[in-house]
Amino acid sequence: MKVKKLLMAYGILLASTLNAGAQVQSDASLGTMSLTLEKAIGIALDENPTIRVADRDVELKKIADSEAWQALLPTLDATLSFSHSIKVAEMKIGGNKIKFGQDGSSTATGALALNLPVFAPAVYQNMKLTKEDVLLAQEKARSSRLDLVNQVTKAYYSALLAQDSYAVMQKSYNTSKENFDVVNSKYKVGSVSEYDKISAEVQMRSMNSSLVSAQTGLNLAMLQLKVLMGVTADVAFVIDDSLKRYESGLALPQSEAAGYELERNSSLLQLDYNMKLLERTRKLLKTNFLPTVGIQLTGQYQSVSNPDWNVFGYSYSPSASIAFAVNIPIFHADNWTKLKSNRVRIAQLEDTRLDTERKLSMAVESYKQNMASTIAQVESNSEAVKQAGKAVQISGKRYEVGRGTILELNQSETALTQAELTYVQSIYDYLTNKADLDYTLGRETYLK
Repeated sequence: MKVKKLLMAYGILLASTLNAGAQVQSDASLGTMSLTLEKAIGIALDENPTIRVADRDVELKKIADSEAWQALLPTLDATLSFSHSIKVAEMKIGGNKIKFGQDGSSTATGALALNLPVFAPAVYQNMKLTKEDVLLAQEKARSSRLDLVNQVTKAYYSALLAQDSYAVMQKSYNTSKENFDVVNSKYKVGSVSEYDKISAEVQMRSMNSSLVSAQTGLNLAMLQLKVLMGVTADVAFVIDDSLKRYESGLALPQSEAAGYELERNSSLLQLDYNMKLLERTRKLLKTNFLPTVGIQLTGQYQSVSNPDWNVFGYSYSPSASIAFAVNIPIFHADNWTKLKSNRVRIAQLEDTRLDTERKLSMAVESYKQNMASTIAQVESNSEAVKQAGKAVQISGKRYEVGRGTILELNQSETALTQAELTYVQSIYDYLTNKADLDYTLGRETYLK
């Protein structure tokens, strides 16, 4: 019954981790395949929508970077205007009237204006700011890939755990069924008691219930893996792998200096890029105190006081001008407030990074300790499986010769099942801790 409860709890845990809102893309070309960890990660990186969203964000930041330096390019604008005076204004001076134009006349103007920024410090800083923003977006995209690899890796190991657990339960059920068939045959000829028959039948039915729970857990684990891979639930694949194959690769994690270990951690790198953005923003805000210089070159053709509407018959005269403009900020109170706010944000980010680094260092140490302890557990559990197997053989022989009871036989089989489940669970614990350690350290083992 303990085994049954363990498997049911495992199935519920897998079900709770399913992301109901995830959108899965169909890929009919995949068909039925033999899946490996590397292939699962490769498909996820190609098909999962979150990766494409992160890549498009990088594209947007690069476009914004182009817009920043384009602010230094000259601008050219054309203006065409036509006006018709119904009654023009007039001014009276000393009893005389002076009219500004002629009633019922038309004026046509065509102009070109060329504007060129000569000194624009805000634009220079904004160009550097957008480059830092591109780096931050690229790191966020890398973080999305690392997170997806971590999730797919753990989902793959969960599928292996469910698959191996199902195999253990299938073997246990087959053994209990064979025992029941033997005991039932002996009961029919009167060589064993009805109690032995009932006990064997209860054991068989209990194993059958556990087998159904294991099948449910396996289905949920496969579904979780498909969701993360970005494929539809109807895509069929098989995993020709087992947790037992990873036992020989278990190794103690190496310890390095905390600062060096975390130098590729994506969370810390993003905080560093954000710090650079804030520092660049401070320089950008300081440009509000600097003057800007620009040149405007204007050329136009104009014809005034024309009596008709035929603009192509007018007599036009050209004119041109060049203007130098210097804008000097003298007093803007909000400029000082913005700088003060920026300094507070920088101090806040420094504290956040310090706290994040401490928590990550503690997490890294926790993963390493867990990996070290699970290695010892795997060795112990492997030996326990061997001893439990011998116990099943001995109790079976004792029961055959009449020196043992059906209760001893059932208990030995249950102990073997529990030992095998604990054995694969310990390997799974090591692999998931290693996956979390790789993610925390920013290792790009499976990234393209």
